[in-house]
Amino acid sequence: MLNMRVLAGLFFATLLTAQPSQETIDSFEKVWRIVEERHWDPEYLKRLPDGRSWQDIHGEYSAKIRKAADDAEARTLITEMLRTLKQSHFALISDAPDEMAPRYQGDGAVGLDPILAGQSVLVRSVRPGGPAEKAGVQPGWEIVKIDGFDVPAAAQQVMARKTLREPSVLVRMLAVGRLSGRPGSPVQVVFRDGANVSHEKSITRAKPNGTVAQFGFLPPMIVDFETRRLRGDTGYVRFNIFLDPASLMGKFKDAVASCLDCRGFVIDLRGNPGGLAILASTMAGFFVEEPDTKLGTLYQRDLTLRLTVNPRLEMFRGPLAILVDESSVSTSEIMAGGLQDLKRARIFGTRTAGAALPSMVEQLPNGDLFQYAMANYISESGRTLEGHGVTPDVEIKTTKASLLNGKDPVLEAALDWIHAPKR
Repeated sequence: MLNMRVLAGLFFATLLTAQPSQETIDSFEKVWRIVEERHWDPEYLKRLPDGRSWQDIHGEYSAKIRKAADDAEARTLITEMLRTLKQSHFALISDAPDEMAPRYQGDGAVGLDPILAGQSVLVRSVRPGGPAEKAGVQPGWEIVKIDGFDVPAAAQQVMARKTLREPSVLVRMLAVGRLSGRPGSPVQVVFRDGANVSHEKSITRAKPNGTVAQFGFLPPMIVDFETRRLRGDTGYVRFNIFLDPASLMGKFKDAVASCLDCRGFVIDLRGNPGGLAILASTMAGFFVEEPDTKLGTLYQRDLTLRLTVNPRLEMFRGPLAILVDESSVSTSEIMAGGLQDLKRARIFGTRTAGAALPSMVEQLPNGDLFQYAMANYISESGRTLEGHGVTPDVEIKTTKASLLNGKDPVLEAALDWIHAPKR
């Protein structure tokens, strides 16, 4: 039997010889090469915001990766390398354990929409008839813990890291991911109400209404679509992601067709992380009747793609309002910013994330996924939304007080505009 001294020697020898796997080193090289070969602006790579070139970055991080203690440290270094680009949609997606990584544990959901408001993660809305509503959860309540995970501490950590221009995007993803799970499984959530009283709820996840969409290497996602009539005969649609074109476009078309004579129409893109850019211009065709218009242009290294709007026979010609917030990303920004440029829609809410670059996902040798932007988006008026976002025509912040009072000030402002006699 080996004595303790021998075991300790073997242990420390293992620590001294630990290093990243060859697959992870190869993954680093592939990540760097994809950016080098497919970034739409080679001149940008010659001089990054910090003054270094992408070639300089390779030399620096190649040495760091090979000296890393293990795969986990190497992944951290790859992420750090991607941040030197100072652009959105460059990300390493890994199954490796990470307390701060969004976790999507199944297609079961609790039926609530989280939002970062100030330093707190609040319940913005509760889905009618969903598990959260049945458990008595109210809009405006603060989400404190999810199965023991400290949500306020995580939010503060994300904001301190400044990993995104808008930390609300990642905080929302963290909350949504932790709340997800297998349909029928319970999740323990601690809330804090407006009187600072804690409420611990055991909520049974349910499969939400919607269709399952598979996009590339990413896990299956539920495409949730909601439509209803609001006060004053106003149409309203909300969907959580621009995926599953056949089903989503069919539902969107039906919603518009049933409301051609409505007083106004509202598209709610708050919390929508984007998806297929072509769907934005396709949807715009239900509201724009001028031919040969476009929502903007995508510029790749060797290809230019115009997001042309094709007018539909069944078209809504009344006032159109689009709701956005800091978690409206990518295709949501393209749709809102494009229709704002065309002066066809009035935008309500808060400035969007400024992460409007079209992207792709590829698998790496070690099994990780790499999301990378391969085009730049320029709006019809010449605006670059990346890093700037869409500034609403009417800026309104959602507050804890308004949610606790059962109010949606962003939606109410849009309805007031639609029904204003001198609009």
